[in-house]
Amino acid sequence: MAVADSHTHLDMQDGTVEEALAKAVSVGVTTVVQVGCDVKGSRWAAVTAEAYENVHAAVALHPNEAPRIVHGDPDGWSRQGARTAGGVGALDEALVDIDRLAGLPFVKAVGETGLDHFRTGPDGIAAQLLSFRAHIEMAKRHGKALVIHDRDAHADVLRVLDEEGAPERTVFHCYSGDAAMAEICARKGYFMSFAGNVTFKNAQPLRDALAIAPLELVLVETDAPFLTPAPYRGRPNAPYLIPVTVRAMAAVKGLDEDVLATALAANTARAFDY
Repeated sequence: MAVADSHTHLDMQDGTVEEALAKAVSVGVTTVVQVGCDVKGSRWAAVTAEAYENVHAAVALHPNEAPRIVHGDPDGWSRQGARTAGGVGALDEALVDIDRLAGLPFVKAVGETGLDHFRTGPDGIAAQLLSFRAHIEMAKRHGKALVIHDRDAHADVLRVLDEEGAPERTVFHCYSGDAAMAEICARKGYFMSFAGNVTFKNAQPLRDALAIAPLELVLVETDAPFLTPAPYRGRPNAPYLIPVTVRAMAAVKGLDEDVLATALAANTARAFDY
């Protein structure tokens, strides 16, 4: 059955886009959402989505990119070493670039944006919050889905969404909350996208969340080349490994794999409006 990878980074994977897509299609992964994490990566995502019918783009500044732009933080998302601090003005300029890309028809989402309390210290939180709020406004204005990166920041992410008003279609990428948070997301109609870490031995809280998440709000993703599902941990992840995660998710939900795959494909098309 056809299924979609709702979040991948083809630009960080080995080989060509054509090779990655062909390998994915060979196992039924017929659609991918290519996600940008900075201005350069978001431009690449948009160009790639325009070139390939089965690729859709999401564009944004990753939460760790925002403090990197403002403070020159070497621990931010981009792996190019320290950069000179640009201040809030530089962040505003980068957001203008993302906004321009978000208006393109083959860009289906604004993200990944959100908050990351794991990597960013107190000095970077203000930049993250400014960027997150700007992306929420952008997604609503363009009528695009919002893709959220939430790492160790559940309560703050939910609070900001409440304060700003979440877009009609909001996706928690690599869902990392527990069952209680899944109940909140379900009430608010937020999509929950599960990645390969749902297969890890120590991930029972994720499986508990998946078990109670409404089927119509569940997505699957690789976040490739990261979060390779068991038993393939240690090798780079890629869209062709989606079936491994789908199989594990089907077991948690007590569903036939084909039934789950069909729902996942429909949910992804609805979430990203393609």
